[in-house]
Amino acid sequence: MKRALFPGSFDPITNGHIEIIRRGLALFDEIVVGIGINTSKQAMFPPQQRLQWIEETFKEEPRVKVRIYTGLTVRFAREIGAQFILRGLRSAPDYEYERNIDLLNKYLDNGIETFYLLSSPETSFVSSTLVREVIRFHGHLEGLLPPHIIRDIYAIYPGGKPISQP
Repeated sequence: MKRALFPGSFDPITNGHIEIIRRGLALFDEIVVGIGINTSKQAMFPPQQRLQWIEETFKEEPRVKVRIYTGLTVRFAREIGAQFILRGLRSAPDYEYERNIDLLNKYLDNGIETFYLLSSPETSFVSSTLVREVIRFHGHLEGLLPPHIIRDIYAIYPGGKPISQP
């Protein structure tokens, strides 16, 4: 079985992430979405909320699993039996950043290969960081996140629905 780990903070998972996962299913038998707990970042949403959103997004796809982890990504990949790490690339700076991580991962465990998929033009501008800014300032979330996540965010944040529509 070809199992890939798709690691990230997914704070929250975006339509860009979802696109990469769906396309990755054509390459791998199973994809484990690994919600990494980054101790140097302050998350907007708790890990259990992020896990619930991702599970709901892929409830009809049994080949997508979701796990929360801490520590080195490459170590977690080995722990779950993933032979591959799947990553999405939106831009040249993403490539430079991911290349250095890949080199470090190869140093730590050269038995795990990283695969990169380029984001589509429709989602290449979407990042969790930018989406969190839109959330903070009550911007328009449609097209950036799945509807069930948007519904929950509107319920969680004071001010509810966005103040501006495109």
